[in-house]
Amino acid sequence: MSNIFITSDLHFNHDKDFIWKERGFSNVNEMNEAIVKNWNDTVSDDDIVYLLGDVAMGSDLQANLRLINRLKGQKYLAYGNHDTEARLKAFKTNRFFEDIQMGYRLRYKKHMFILTHYPTITANGDDLRVINLYGHTHQKDNFFEDKPYMYHVGVDSHDCIPVSLETIIKEIKIKKGK
Repeated sequence: MSNIFITSDLHFNHDKDFIWKERGFSNVNEMNEAIVKNWNDTVSDDDIVYLLGDVAMGSDLQANLRLINRLKGQKYLAYGNHDTEARLKAFKTNRFFEDIQMGYRLRYKKHMFILTHYPTITANGDDLRVINLYGHTHQKDNFFEDKPYMYHVGVDSHDCIPVSLETIIKEIKIKKGK
């Protein structure tokens, strides 16, 4: 059976120290290689990965494509603010992703998830009927403020490793106190 993983904001080749240095790396190439290694140590070829935007940066599109091509799994992309039209066209042309959309709706083990690049309020109070999995914010904490139904999946709060949907559900239940 395939596992499902979620992640976001890889920012391959984003050569600004506020990205790679904040993640604990000495340069962008070290960050790129760590992300690929961590991904491939975690994800198998049969696993499903939802990547919630901001895959790559920089002007060397071919270098970005080579990095993406090294990632295991069946990949789905919910594009983010740095996934430009040119990058999206290259992703589609090279068929790196099974599908590319603005976001996804996923039902899993009696849970409903909305997968988007941006944090999205999907409930009032602590209502867990619809859980938003998101990236974009580069936060270190997994939850948006104190909301158990808004969970950050970005590499910045997960040591540059895709997080399993099973782990997300466990952490949400702990946050909710159940």
